Amino acid sequence: MIFLSFMNLFRNFRRTLAILLTIALGTGVLFSFKGFIHGVLTQYRESTIHSHYGHGQIHTKNYRTSFHAEPWKHWIANQEEIQSFLLSQDAVQHIFPRVNFSALLKKGNVTMSGYGHGIQAQDEAGFFDRMNIESGQTLTNQPNGILLGQGLAKALDVKPGDKLTLLVNSIDGSISQAEMEVTGIFHTGSLDFDSRIFRIQLSKAQSLLKTSNIELISLGLRNHTDWDTLAASVEKAFPQLDAASFAALDKVYYQHSVDWLYAQYQVIQCIILSIVLLGIFNSISAAILERKQEIGNFRANGESVSDVMKLVTVEGAFLGILGSVLGIGVAYLVLKGFLDNRIEMPPGPGLTRSFFVSFQFEWHMVYTTLGLSTAAAIAASLLAGIKVAKMPIAKALRS
Repeated sequence: MIFLSFMNLFRNFRRTLAILLTIALGTGVLFSFKGFIHGVLTQYRESTIHSHYGHGQIHTKNYRTSFHAEPWKHWIANQEEIQSFLLSQDAVQHIFPRVNFSALLKKGNVTMSGYGHGIQAQDEAGFFDRMNIESGQTLTNQPNGILLGQGLAKALDVKPGDKLTLLVNSIDGSISQAEMEVTGIFHTGSLDFDSRIFRIQLSKAQSLLKTSNIELISLGLRNHTDWDTLAASVEKAFPQLDAASFAALDKVYYQHSVDWLYAQYQVIQCIILSIVLLGIFNSISAAILERKQEIGNFRANGESVSDVMKLVTVEGAFLGILGSVLGIGVAYLVLKGFLDNRIEMPPGPGLTRSFFVSFQFEWHMVYTTLGLSTAAAIAASLLAGIKVAKMPIAKALRS
């Protein structure tokens, strides 16, 4: 039965080719759209991870979700113990201790408020590579260097190489100040982030704040999917700590944007899927209905209705699989060879910078698309086949 079904595909090559091309076109469109969706969402995720938070951050218990009049009293004091534990975890590749603080930045007669990140810049420079330095260079080993967001730099009217004064309220209530040199200006595309954030060395920030503690530990993992397992391990080993993923930390700009985009894409995907499946269904149904006389001959030779149904169902499965493989293969070659990173998209929700679409391939996309197209081909074969198979033999032979 399987061999006969396969050989039947070559009896009317034009009809088979037309069906295969219909299935291939529909499958290719569906596969391409899934790749586009996955590429956009991946861009959002990687930008958030490699320009803001890492894969997640560790704070003391309830620190992130509560208001503290004196937040430095809730900072991490046993950082060496925690870092030793984190380095022993296979999922962890990078550890970035930080302190965040408010400050005033003064250049000439202009004074602006900003929010500073005290970081180990030499370590962070390689991981946080989506900062998009538009002028100057990123902060690395410059002891008095300061890296400014684009909006903050424009408000202060400074450029790389300029000097400015940093005024910080230390934890003992006194005012600390330092002369800083602008090393570079970054532009992440997030208006709020670029308009208020600056970065200096962690040691300089601790000196200005007069503390040796750190506020948080940002982490870089081998894979973003490892976060939940790692977070559970950290909270089990240190009950006084909370571990929050980048999605939870940036719920407004990242998670809400992704949820909105995903919901929108689901609607569009349903529309495309309906059109594709109806096209496949129509082509196969029409082809089987054209074979009334052939199926009548089968029935006249003693084949049962179930035998005919098995025949057309296996044919439909062959057509669905072959057409889907053809469509996915051609779509992948076209996407990766001619369109990957060549389509510029306008800024997304919450962003001010455009980006180029990268079509991301994952095997589950192949399985899903292949399964849907093959299922549509089998369903079309069954519905059309049963109508013809149950037709009176004499009527079918006269068709």
